[in-house]
Amino acid sequence: MGDMSNSDFYAKNQRNEDNHASPFGCSVMELRSLMELRGTEAVVKLQEDYGGVEGLCKRLKTSPTEGLAGAQPDLDKRKELYGKNLIPPKKPKTFLQLVWEALQDVTLIILEIAALISLGLSFYHPPGERGGGESCGSAAGGVEDEGEADAGWIEGAAILLSVVCVVLVTAFNDWSKEKQFRGLQSRIEQEQKFQVVRAGQVIQLPVADIVVGDIAQVKYGDLLPADGVLIQGNDVKIDESSLTGESDHVKKNADKDPMLLSGTHVMEGSGRMVVTAVGVNSQTGIIFTLLGAGAEEEEKKEKKGEAVEDGHQNTGKMQDGNMESNQIKVKKQDGAAAMEMQPLKSAEGGETDEKERKKVSVPKKEKSVLQGKLTKLAVQIGKAGLLMSAITVIILVLYFAIDNFVMQKRAWLTECTPIYIQYFVKFFIIGVTVLVVAVPEGLPLAVTISLAYSVKKMMKDNNLVRHLDACETMGNATAICSDKTGTLTTNRMTAVQCYVGDVHYKEIPDPGALPPKSLDLLANSISINSAYTTKILPADKEGGLPKQVGNKTECGLLGLVLDLKRDYQSIRNQLPEEKLYKVYTFNSVRKSMSTVVKLSDGSFRMYSKGASEIVLKKCSHILNEVGESRVFRPRDKDDMVKKVIEPMACDGLRTICVAYRDFAGSPEPNWEDENNILSDLTAICVVGIEDPVRPEVPDAIQKCQRAGITVRMVTGDNINTARAIAIKCGIIHPGEDFLCIDGKEFNRRIRNEKGEVEQERIDKVWPKLRVLARSSPTDKHTLVKGIIDSTMVDQRQVVAVTGDGTNDGPALKKADVGFAMGIAGTDVAKEASDIILTDDNFSSIVKAVMWGRNVYDSISKFLQFQLTVNVVAVIVAFTGACITQDSPLKAVQMLWVNLIMDTFASLALATEPPTESLLRRRPYGRNKPLISSTMTKNILGHGVYQLIIIFTLLFVGEQIFDIDSGRNAPLHAPPSEHYTIIFNTFVMMQLFNEINARKIHGERNVFEGIFRNPIFCSIVFGTFAVQIVIVQFGGKPFSCQPLDVEKWMWCVFLGLGELVWGQVIATIPNSRLRFLRRAGQLTQKDELPEEDVNEENEEIDHAERELRRGQILWFRGLNRIQTQIRVVNAFRSSLYEGLEKPDSRSSIHNFMTHPEFRIEDSTPNIPLIDDTDDDSARRRGKYSSQPTSPNKNNNAIDSGINLTIDTSKSAASSSPASPLHSLETSL
Repeated sequence: MGDMSNSDFYAKNQRNEDNHASPFGCSVMELRSLMELRGTEAVVKLQEDYGGVEGLCKRLKTSPTEGLAGAQPDLDKRKELYGKNLIPPKKPKTFLQLVWEALQDVTLIILEIAALISLGLSFYHPPGERGGGESCGSAAGGVEDEGEADAGWIEGAAILLSVVCVVLVTAFNDWSKEKQFRGLQSRIEQEQKFQVVRAGQVIQLPVADIVVGDIAQVKYGDLLPADGVLIQGNDVKIDESSLTGESDHVKKNADKDPMLLSGTHVMEGSGRMVVTAVGVNSQTGIIFTLLGAGAEEEEKKEKKGEAVEDGHQNTGKMQDGNMESNQIKVKKQDGAAAMEMQPLKSAEGGETDEKERKKVSVPKKEKSVLQGKLTKLAVQIGKAGLLMSAITVIILVLYFAIDNFVMQKRAWLTECTPIYIQYFVKFFIIGVTVLVVAVPEGLPLAVTISLAYSVKKMMKDNNLVRHLDACETMGNATAICSDKTGTLTTNRMTAVQCYVGDVHYKEIPDPGALPPKSLDLLANSISINSAYTTKILPADKEGGLPKQVGNKTECGLLGLVLDLKRDYQSIRNQLPEEKLYKVYTFNSVRKSMSTVVKLSDGSFRMYSKGASEIVLKKCSHILNEVGESRVFRPRDKDDMVKKVIEPMACDGLRTICVAYRDFAGSPEPNWEDENNILSDLTAICVVGIEDPVRPEVPDAIQKCQRAGITVRMVTGDNINTARAIAIKCGIIHPGEDFLCIDGKEFNRRIRNEKGEVEQERIDKVWPKLRVLARSSPTDKHTLVKGIIDSTMVDQRQVVAVTGDGTNDGPALKKADVGFAMGIAGTDVAKEASDIILTDDNFSSIVKAVMWGRNVYDSISKFLQFQLTVNVVAVIVAFTGACITQDSPLKAVQMLWVNLIMDTFASLALATEPPTESLLRRRPYGRNKPLISSTMTKNILGHGVYQLIIIFTLLFVGEQIFDIDSGRNAPLHAPPSEHYTIIFNTFVMMQLFNEINARKIHGERNVFEGIFRNPIFCSIVFGTFAVQIVIVQFGGKPFSCQPLDVEKWMWCVFLGLGELVWGQVIATIPNSRLRFLRRAGQLTQKDELPEEDVNEENEEIDHAERELRRGQILWFRGLNRIQTQIRVVNAFRSSLYEGLEKPDSRSSIHNFMTHPEFRIEDSTPNIPLIDDTDDDSARRRGKYSSQPTSPNKNNNAIDSGINLTIDTSKSAASSSPASPLHSLETSL
């Protein structure tokens, strides 16, 4: 109940403070009750109790304009009195709690029980043992040996010890995961800063340092970090849905509704507020305190039910300084990730799985692809393991019983019962061992390690991952919808051209060349009509570029003012922000910003700036070459667009028009009637602002396209500018078949007559769409939703979206992975996103794709290794037990193997660093089975090798090495050299196979880049060293007999054989192994062909791939020629309907017009290659964002030959509509 007691503590504090008049004029409680009021009652209360906002500021000893003085003692005093601006996080789980949770694992519990029974029995000596030993069944013969009988306890103890090892490792992993998550959370907290005025200076403060009495500057896109009262505001609108659930934006102004609440989003406008409540006392803090208490109650209930991994639900309660209810989603999310990894541990995952899933509220997006596949796989393997172990135990028991009581007709003697029980326990332990080896508890571990490792490394690549599974989803991304400004471009705006006084200057002119009147208007308009927080500061280092702070477009315009030798700061100082009469802030609907000022003679002047085509539409006058206004006719507008704006836009410049309008003082205009106010303007100038493309972007985009990811640019900019930038970035290449449209055209194409969006209409647009210009946030959301919901292609598209503005929130949430900009992004965007790009750079997205694919591959590598060991160990234990009544691999040895396999291998293989080659293949897609056919081939291949070796050693090993046979050893017999060799060889084979497992696409060189991964090397060598110790000094507990050097050499040699065998397997082409196609289908039943295609694409080596590509292109070409011939014929047949052309009969074309031939012809023309390739050819056409052929539109041809058949029929029948019809379909 930590959270509650905290608030009680504050409350007590407040009471004491109320008794001694506090150093400030209000207590926490008074402020808290003030903040609970809304609207007019709040204004009234402020007036009556405090004398308005000014009075409140006086009482809080702060100045509305200068802010706090910022002296440390004063700040400390405020923190002590009113609390800090953070909510105490819930205590993390202690290590012991995690150990306790790890012990809950079903298989471990079974093992513990078995070990305890075995221990108990080994200390029990039946009374009549000395004499009647013989009568108790043949196999008891070995018990005679005095010293051996005493060592019976060792096996039980060793099992317990290994259980302890497993538990500690698991707990440690959970603990480090939790720690990392906390670290991440605090990193996100530190990232969040807020603008505060202290001692007259605007500074960026970490949210946690804000105190009551601070004057905070609020602006569009902020997420309020504390409660406060608005002092002065322009057009402030707030989205309070996170607190009230009402989606309508609430207008705030100082005289009607000045209350601003923490955790709400500023959707429009700007202003200043005085902070009145922070941390636990703010509105969101109060909610969280209640939540904290609620979670505790819940937990108690749950503890009674069953131990559920609820730790992860609560990893959640690390609040950021901004604690809004969205955050809760984040926690659930991580909870969900953790939970989804949990069920894998239980053997019969099925049932528990369901229960646990229900407990965690629905995660933000559908379960991540990988986790879905893994859970399914683990449950299947678990069931198989359970079955095998049950059969093993039953067979052993039956064999023993039949052998003793039926064949040798012994009676069951009471004094022999303990010995029999010991046998049964031994059988049971063997069964459990089979189960332990079969259940891949390393899977959840591998996922966790891999994700955690990736997330940590992605930090270095400027990706701050907020939701773990986003990292892996990114590897499957097929489309990226990116913003232009700041992501693809440097977001450093500079004005490079302008049009003033009827002259188009290709570079910024000398101030003397401009009419003085225009110059004054221009300087005033830009300086006043921009956010006062936007500034250009001197460069940090000598000779650097000046620093741009605030809105970058405005910085570009201010730069123009400075280039024209004017000082914007002095103009602003004459007209401070409080004196601005009315501000229409920029938003995505207006696409312009206007500021009204009152002139000295009582009249008003409004300055406007905004997107040129939008502002020019509203202009009726323009300043001429001497600075006088002249009429600006529609004809002039068109001229202007053609001669000035389009050329600027085609140079990739963003065009901004600056204008103004004068109003009479009386009667005062109706400022709310925006349409009338924002019309009849006088244009001052048009400025072309350059935002250069980031140098590394074209390369990054090319990588994406190679990796099968389509990049689309969605921007608010002019279509020509957008197209120019898209060409510079390489999003579009001249001569390709693509669409560049603006928002209007987009909506015209996707909406029906009623104005509703139709999926099939979107499906016509999105595959070719590359640039969407002048788009509104809704367009962006519609596009993302349209692509995700599209069923045109077999694979569901996985879409990543970048966004920085508040209005991008919906699109970021809808996308599979939302990237927010760390520098330019608003808090709202960061809140909705999954990954924050700390450097706002597109090329970081490519790194995210690489890491995402790497996670997927790491897990496949681990699976390939794990399943080989599982298959072999289970079969060996099972057959060994059935044939020799004793598993060749003892329980403790199995646990050691399990430890190498699971824990260490997951560490070694999950931390492979990504390579560029990951970006050279298509995304896997949602339905590709986890285990590809190459992997199946490897698993089965290596499994066969290992089984042959082990069975050879088991049945003829004693003759080969000339040692005593270890088979049919009595109970408690000393360990034999024979079985030690088997165990040792088994481990050696696993070690070398671990190196094989580093590659999963059938590559030859398994050592490539092995030294780049120190963890892998150290684990392999470490395991080897430990194995030597176990064999030489393990003795009884490990059932090992020390081996001499020669036998060791043999073991290592057999292990090395794995590497050679790996090469042999790699030479077998997959196409030979048809049956494997079914085997790899562990997760999905029906998407077979897809997997083939991928295999085909991945595993053919390059030369072969080129060759195939040649074949495919050749067939495509052929196809296309045929189609063209058909079209020509279709035309012919309808033109010369009645006339037979003289030479027509003999021409090949005509030969093809006859339906009966043509239909024949169009079917067999592709399957000259074997089907899979044909398949892959078609598929490539379908999926690839850039098919290998230049013509984008070959879908009709590649994917459905039948189309051509239909058209040919219709063409042949020469119905009047046919020529066009066939043209459309076949082209």
